[in-house]
Amino acid sequence: MTLAYWCVVIAMFLPWIAAYYAKKSAGFSSTDNHHPREFLAHAQGKAARANAAQQNGYEIFAPFAAAVIIAHVTGNAAQLTINCWSMLFILSRFGYFLMYINDKAFARSCLWGLGIVCILALYIAAI
Repeated sequence: MTLAYWCVVIAMFLPWIAAYYAKKSAGFSSTDNHHPREFLAHAQGKAARANAAQQNGYEIFAPFAAAVIIAHVTGNAAQLTINCWSMLFILSRFGYFLMYINDKAFARSCLWGLGIVCILALYIAAI
């Protein structure tokens, strides 16, 4: 399995890490597990922002995973290129999460844009 494929696995877990952080920082308990989405819908501050980061993680996962797979399958992109763009994407997502929970909106948006650039670069490399 290539480094880029491992990045897809990491990207799959990132929203779950954000959800864990959101629940932990909002005081989630086993009694809240009957309606966890309702619990998070009422979260505020860092917990609410971590929940939003979780949601964005799910939204961005499919385009990233598809880009990595397409870049591999076409055979037109060098493996180093695929790996580098994939690692940069993962780094941008970690930064995105940190900036989101710390309410750094401009930096968060820049890192989101970097993630999109990484995905587009993977598609372009596949051509």
